[in-house]
Amino acid sequence: MERVDKILASRTKFSRKDAKKLIGQGRVRLNEKLVSSPDEKIDLETDVLKLDGKALLLQKQLYLMMNKPAGVLSAARDPKQPTVLDLLPEQYRRSGLFPAGRLDKDTEGFVLITDDGEFAHRILSPKRHVPKTYYARINGPMTEQMIKAFADGVVLEDGSLCKPAQLSLLEDAAEPLCQVILTQGMYHQVKRMFVACDRRVVWLKRTAIGTLPLDPALKPGEVRKISDKEIRMLLDKI
Repeated sequence: MERVDKILASRTKFSRKDAKKLIGQGRVRLNEKLVSSPDEKIDLETDVLKLDGKALLLQKQLYLMMNKPAGVLSAARDPKQPTVLDLLPEQYRRSGLFPAGRLDKDTEGFVLITDDGEFAHRILSPKRHVPKTYYARINGPMTEQMIKAFADGVVLEDGSLCKPAQLSLLEDAAEPLCQVILTQGMYHQVKRMFVACDRRVVWLKRTAIGTLPLDPALKPGEVRKISDKEIRMLLDKI
């Protein structure tokens, strides 16, 4: 059991002091009854807490899937540029959230947002080899030589050796659409691998983490909770 004011402060943008004011203003309900005191107790498993008529997420950890648009930073905060946390709807905002792994500013697609550090570590740890899937459009033909180079492990311009990756053609066009599956997370890795093969990435989107695909119903900038079943998919074979 937890105090209502403590939960309000941890599940919203408001401070503990603000939470007490909200309660005093009659804006907080617990199981449809007005909360009269900040020290009222709440059961996170069974109770429903509402602020201004909107139910708050009470689960101890939160797991979100976002379709990140281009032009947004995969960061918790930035003084000058918008971040993925700035795009979260009010009902998902709470202290401690962060993007588990990063996408470049101009890269779109699946960003996992959570406040569960242990879970994020399991997903991101190089020892776990969790695959990440990307769609990439490149500025020239995709060749069998490129497929072999990716499979053998591309040597980047700085001499770094990438682990073997899967490259396949999804759409043959003037700017072919390719699929890349990596088990690493090196800086600008997909772009640098194509540069090493004399190609430039003109568009990039992450479409899956592990066996969990990005929900196609999510428009750029939209976010939704990840279900328990999907969490198990993320942890599959980890």
